Amino acid sequence: MNLLSVENLSKSYGDKQLFSGISFGIEEGQRVALVARNGAGKSTLIRILSGNDIADSGQVTFRNEIRVSFLDQEPAFSPGDNVYQALFHSGNDMQKAISNYEIAIEKHDEEPTAETQKRIEIAMEQVEFHQAWNYESKVKQVLTSLNIHHLEQKVSSLSGGEKKRLALARVLIEEPQLLIMDEPTNHLDLDMIEWLESYFTRNNVSLLLVTHDRYFLDNVCTDILELENSKLYRYQGDYEYFIEKKAEREFNETKELEKANNLFRRELEWVRKMPRARGTKSKSRIEAFNKLNATLSGKKKQSELQLSVKMSRIGGKIFELKKVSKSYGGKVILKNFDYTFKKGERIGIAGKNGVGKTTFLNLLTGAEQADGGKVNIGDTTVIGYYSQKGIEIKNDKRVIEVVRDVGDFIPMADGSKLSASQLLQLFQFSPEMQYTYVSRLSGGEKKRLYLLTVLMKNPNFLILDEPTNDLDLITLSTLEQFLLDFKGCLIIVSHDRYFLNKLADHLFILTGDGNVKMYNGSYTDYREEEKEIKKMENREETKKPLPKTEQTGGTSIRQKPSYKDKFEFENLDKEIEQLEKQKKVLLEHLSNTITNHEEIIRISTELGNTTRLIDEKQMRWLELSELMEEG
Repeated sequence: MNLLSVENLSKSYGDKQLFSGISFGIEEGQRVALVARNGAGKSTLIRILSGNDIADSGQVTFRNEIRVSFLDQEPAFSPGDNVYQALFHSGNDMQKAISNYEIAIEKHDEEPTAETQKRIEIAMEQVEFHQAWNYESKVKQVLTSLNIHHLEQKVSSLSGGEKKRLALARVLIEEPQLLIMDEPTNHLDLDMIEWLESYFTRNNVSLLLVTHDRYFLDNVCTDILELENSKLYRYQGDYEYFIEKKAEREFNETKELEKANNLFRRELEWVRKMPRARGTKSKSRIEAFNKLNATLSGKKKQSELQLSVKMSRIGGKIFELKKVSKSYGGKVILKNFDYTFKKGERIGIAGKNGVGKTTFLNLLTGAEQADGGKVNIGDTTVIGYYSQKGIEIKNDKRVIEVVRDVGDFIPMADGSKLSASQLLQLFQFSPEMQYTYVSRLSGGEKKRLYLLTVLMKNPNFLILDEPTNDLDLITLSTLEQFLLDFKGCLIIVSHDRYFLNKLADHLFILTGDGNVKMYNGSYTDYREEEKEIKKMENREETKKPLPKTEQTGGTSIRQKPSYKDKFEFENLDKEIEQLEKQKKVLLEHLSNTITNHEEIIRISTELGNTTRLIDEKQMRWLELSELMEEG
């Protein structure tokens, strides 16, 4: 079933053509990634689909009566809304019942009284009346996984990352048939991203999303749309398939371009030599020349980021942290942390949102002071810091002026010098773009410009805080190559697992209680070990008997089930029944004569996950049933 059709869509801003006559469609069950260089028009296309921008020409058609939700890169909320109003903004009866129930539970957890218990009972009756228990279970799962609590808190008091998570929760709660998202993984920690991957692969949601996260793209998407040189190319497969086919296409285009260049030179010579007065035949040749010239202008080879700078000399003493402690209010970020950085170290920093990763980097750079301990920096250490906040760049400045404020030249490894203009060209800023005002750059282009100013300082100790946000895949891959060749110390905070795996030799995992766990190996290895440990703990936990009644003076004091236990127990039957139906459908699919290898793998993986969920919920049902009998 076709959900979205885009036909002959075109959009320009001034003399800049973003896309011309592009067409594509999305069928039910397809999960499509849209990739392109920064400034190519990805976000503009999403805004046109959502109705927040208007195309110059073409048509966008959604299938009648389907539910469509949009997640913007910078989500907007109504002024004065609190969290639950923003979450349940559509205001249907089922959502009202669920929001009342969630608030009642939260109030009872904060202050258990007879009044809050009564509120729970009333809210529970509303949920029962609207038969919304399955929906409530999904809402609870979304809110818990995205770490959204305090439903009466004002949205205006939330951070940018918290607002993005709130907007993501809102579109998931709406349960759309087609979900269109711009950079959904920005501001999510690694646990949340893995949960979101699992959510999309478990649920039958059709997607169109802009993402730079290659693992997310690989694990979630079935198709890739590439927007390049105002045209759209479609690839049915994963990221590796996309790279392979893109290379083939560019190779073929290069061969055609070489042929066209030879023809262009002959035509140029003829046009220059020809007399001014010519007949109809000459005019047709001039028209052909002009057409060829326009074609070649559209096929100019994109410059790639290739930069080998001469790094400042680094001495024996680089960086030392001695008994460093840091707290914010009652939250401990670091507690007596000791570490001496060694030459050439490449450290990735991981941890949930809010554990203090950015604060840790600020301590290194001196942007914040430690509560205790010492931070000693070597005399030859030159720090380059790429922060999430970026730098304040005046919109009325030209791109080249921003770079020249840092320096006119940068020394190269071979002893030569690179001018600011040459450096900008290596970072995909054409001579025309260099004299463009900053206000006309896209978000990704501004990030790329900021990254350039950091590297131009020629650091030997490089600190990158979420450098992958808003950078396109081409810039990411070339930046990775630059960092692989970088000989200094490298510290990275990133939610991009591909980026971390490729560049970090070992990890600092901030646990949230002031401790830092060291791990030698990649992030993927660390996650696999953590999952194995968790499985073992869960197996041990299931072996333990439920708490027995305690004997006090011959009178048994029974453990009573809480309201949450009762609600969970009532829902488990429905959830298990639904999962059993899902398992039956998957088994039927597998028994059919499916020849597509990827489809077999996908269904088998989903079947395994469903079976595991059934086992877990059945075990939980047994535990709660015993508790209900005792209570």
